[in-house]
Amino acid sequence: MTTEANNEQFSPAQNPADTRSPDYKSSPSRVAKSLLAEHPEWVIDIIEANGEVTVVAPREQIVAICSFLKTQSGANFDFLSDICGVDRGAEEEPRFEVNYHLFSTTLHHRIRLKVVLNEQDVRVPTVTGVWRTANWHERETYDLFGVIFDDHPDLRRILLPEDWQGHALRKDFPLRGYEPYTLT
Repeated sequence: MTTEANNEQFSPAQNPADTRSPDYKSSPSRVAKSLLAEHPEWVIDIIEANGEVTVVAPREQIVAICSFLKTQSGANFDFLSDICGVDRGAEEEPRFEVNYHLFSTTLHHRIRLKVVLNEQDVRVPTVTGVWRTANWHERETYDLFGVIFDDHPDLRRILLPEDWQGHALRKDFPLRGYEPYTLT
């Protein structure tokens, strides 16, 4: 049996054993476009590259977008798999990004939400009210990048000691730390 035959044999449209919801054909691309159509103020840009969909969103709307994507039929992004920070470098503006990686456990698709932040204002609302696991992810992003999540229930360092100076994954953090380096 050829690969093409295998793909046709097990395609969701032909497989009566497929247990996904009737909305299984809603791809992340369609979800992003419907988000833009229904709430244009929530979407700055949609980027589709390398089989991934990224929605660039304003920070003020991130909680509403996450709640919508978690509960919307056809999206069902019920799992926050990760929140991570990105430092584009001191010469870039906006300098920082916060990326939210969402996954639908029922529809088996992913989408990324991206919020960009200027160096002078690295604040974004917490999404711990939408996903409890965001607590740990936001603390890690705060610890390593210095992004402040407004209204977070327990925003403190999670990986580095409380008395650590700076944020270790920022590009302006010295490679050898702030201590003098010697080989002796």
